[in-house]
Amino acid sequence: MTKKTFLLLPVILLFTACSNKDVQVNSNENMINEIKLSYGEYKKLYEAKNKKVKNVPIAKYEPIITPKEYKKLLLDDKEEEITSSASVTPPIKKQVFSDFYSEWKGVKYKLGGASKSGIDCSAFTQRIYKEKFGVEIPRTTKTQVDVGVEVKKSELIPGDLVFFKTGKTDRHVGVYVGNGEFLHSSIKGVQYTKLDKPFYKKNYWTSRRIIE
Repeated sequence: MTKKTFLLLPVILLFTACSNKDVQVNSNENMINEIKLSYGEYKKLYEAKNKKVKNVPIAKYEPIITPKEYKKLLLDDKEEEITSSASVTPPIKKQVFSDFYSEWKGVKYKLGGASKSGIDCSAFTQRIYKEKFGVEIPRTTKTQVDVGVEVKKSELIPGDLVFFKTGKTDRHVGVYVGNGEFLHSSIKGVQYTKLDKPFYKKNYWTSRRIIE
């Protein structure tokens, strides 16, 4: 029994040594393979595993942009935003005012009136806001002037309310539609009028913005 044990022991040691040698060889081969990876290949594998690379030099991963180029990009974005706004919003509002005018063209002014048999200025602005913009505003000129925010005459945009002092206690209101004009129910009926018309230019009071 002892002789068999002594005979088996060298055989076992021989196989164990061979096995360890294979493991060492395989390990060395893997290291060699890793060393053979190019930087680009390593970067690609690293990013695929980690989704993104943190704390790396910008020059290695992103194109360098100068302050001048960055400023130009900002200006281009701003110009595109302004162009987009100018090409979409005003035409839509302009069409709204045009449609409303077509519906009320020829209707006469009537103090206290709120229908097509006769309508006053504040009822007219109240109806256009409710029917075309879905916005409820007060009934009278003196209460409408407290709605929204005040804007300068030079900063008017379509949809702003424009107010006038036409007497000691009398007040008048209309809706600015752009191009220096406002739509209102005047003593001559529903019509467009220029803001720089002498009477309205002289009696201009204030403007309010309720919708953008």
